This record gives sequence, structure tokens and C-alpha cells, in this order.
Amino acid sequence: MSAGTGPETRVVAGRYALGDLLGQGGMGTVWLATDLVLERQVALKEVTFSLHVTDEERAVLRERTMREARAAGRLEHPHVTTVYDVVEEGGKPWLVMKHVDARSLQQILEERGPLAPASVARIGLDVLDALEAAHDIGIVHRDVKPANVLVGADGSGCLTDFGIATTTGDSSLTTHGALIGSPSYMAPERAHGDEPRPPVDLWSLGATLYAAVEGRPPFDKGDAMATLMSVVSEHPAPMLRAGPLEPVLQGLLTKDPAQRSTAAVARAQLAEVADGRAPVAAAAAPPSPPPGPVGGNSLERIDAADLIALASASRALLGSVARDARDQARHMADRRRERKEAPRPVAEQRPAPPPPRRRRRFKRRWVVVPVVTTVLVLLVLLVGAALAIGAFFD
Repeated sequence: MSAGTGPETRVVAGRYALGDLLGQGGMGTVWLATDLVLERQVALKEVTFSLHVTDEERAVLRERTMREARAAGRLEHPHVTTVYDVVEEGGKPWLVMKHVDARSLQQILEERGPLAPASVARIGLDVLDALEAAHDIGIVHRDVKPANVLVGADGSGCLTDFGIATTTGDSSLTTHGALIGSPSYMAPERAHGDEPRPPVDLWSLGATLYAAVEGRPPFDKGDAMATLMSVVSEHPAPMLRAGPLEPVLQGLLTKDPAQRSTAAVARAQLAEVADGRAPVAAAAAPPSPPPGPVGGNSLERIDAADLIALASASRALLGSVARDARDQARHMADRRRERKEAPRPVAEQRPAPPPPRRRRRFKRRWVVVPVVTTVLVLLVLLVGAALAIGAFFD
């Protein structure tokens, strides 16, 4: 469909003439459109809820999308596709956004395969700047993934699609316990039902950069619930091509948000990789895998029953690990006790040591008493002799 104002051209809200199809995802379709008033090209996103929601849930999502799009419209940043306007057409919200001449990171990975660590680091710095700007005004994106990162011809990154963004402290985009997002790039705390905070975007950034340098997401089991279980309970798939990016990705993909790398730490590490100052591992990078689909980008709706099942499975897994550790400790304690109590074989028994010899104690009285007696006798004799001599001369 070409942009224009012919009789077959669809004009949305009496102002935006639809042109070529730019992309399509779980939350809508993006068109290249012409603003007939300002005579400029824009990206027009038709928000659709193709997630098998009820009419009631659809109404709730529509209202929240309108509100959240307005919040995203406050964000003006060179690495964000700015939302110009929100209009309604056919009972659905349409987002009017800045048109960026770029391709999504997902398209690039599927066409060219994994990118070099330095290139990924430069994209990561731009997206991190965009996320910090959003967080500063209380917006959490909640769906950072390769499909929502645009890469320009100069290698710069741009964050797009705030369709399920939310404001910090506001209720998340759920309906009767449903959770909406891309499981492969969803932080563990979101799977636990915690309120979305800025660290969830840092996790998603780490997963996105992982996919960019490795050619596959860190968690992808094919099924949404299996993937979420992996996110909650498993380590990321081993990194083969990350090289100097590995410490950055490990810090961002830390499951505990309190221990996860902060934006400042991630920025410093990404800058070192982008500038070539980060240490490079001695092992050579493996050959690039052939270009192909980057899994885990689809937006999923996970119902409350599935989330409860996930929580139960997580508790069962942790309980099993704890029981195994307790049983192992008990077994080792029993072994130690048996070894102490069991009598030794005759061959191993050592002969009893001989009784110690009694040491003769030196008795001082055997010497002192005779000496003292002799001295006394000599004194008596001397005194007697002296008296006798004196009597003789008198």
C-alpha cells in the first residue's frame, strides 16, 4: 500500500493516511503513514489485542494502553521513538509515533546472525540511556526485546514500542491475574507477580544483548510456561560468543533484583567493551551460527491459573532441592556415627601400650636429715671442747 490520498487510501482520525506496512507483533501493527496536517511521515501503530482476551479484558487493556501511551508521550529522548499523539479509530487506540529509518534488531539478527560484542555494546549503551530517561519520569517499559530495538545505519540503537509500559507505582497491565509480556525476556520478579520496577528493564536489556551477541535468547523452551519456569529456576544458556560482554550479561541477568547490576555499573562495563578497553578472553570465538529466527520475541498472555501452577512448580522444585540436601546431610551424619560405634576388626586393633614405668621420686629428706644431724653433732663437740679448754686454764 503506497502512501497517498487516493480513493482507496485509509485515513485514520481524519488526518493520518496509511502507507506501507512496517511491522506486526502481538500488540499491534505498525504502518508508515503521512500526517496530512504537518505533511510529514510518521509511524502509526494500530493497537490490537490478539491475545484471546474477553470483551471486558479488552476494554481494560484499551483504557490502560491509552493512559500508558500518554505517559510515554512525555518521554523525549534521541534514542526513543517519541509518541506524538494517541487517537481512536474503530473503537481502538492508534499511537502516532516518530518514524525512524532503521530496522529492528530482530530483523538484523535473522538476516545476518549474531553481532560483534563491540557493536552490541554500542546498541546497549543507547538503549540504556533511553531506559534511564524513562525511569527518571517513572515509566517502566516492561517489553525490552530485539523486536523493540531499532538499529540505524550508523549502528545506533533506539527503543520503541511502549505499548505495555507502565508508570512506577501504578498497577501493572494485568487482567484478573493475567500476565502479558515476552517470557524469554521477562524478569523473574515479573513471573513472581511483583510490581514492575526499573530493574525488570535492566534484566530485559541483558537478555536482549545476550540474544544479539549469541544469536539466541538466554531462555527459550518453546512453550511460554516452560520458558518462564526456566527464567525463574535455571541459569542462562552458556555463552559462546559474548567474550568481553559476558560479565555485563551475567550482572544484568542476576535473578535477585537487589543484586542485579545497576544502570551505572552496566554503563561503565558497556563503555569499556564498546571502546575495546575490556579484557578479551584468550579462547577464540566459535563460528557464527547461520542466520535464523530469534525465538522468544512473541508477546504472550499467561493466565492466573498458569502463574499459580508456575509458583507451585517453583516451590516444589525448591522443596525437592531442600529435601535432597537434608537427606544427604542425614546420611553423612549416620555414616560418621556408625564408623565411631562399630568395633574394629582384630587385625586392625592395636596392641595395648605397656603400663608406664613408675619414676623414682627423689626424696630430699634422705640427704637433708643426715647432714643436719652431722652439723649439730659437730657444733656440740666444738662447744664442749671450748668449755673444757676454758676450765683448764682457769
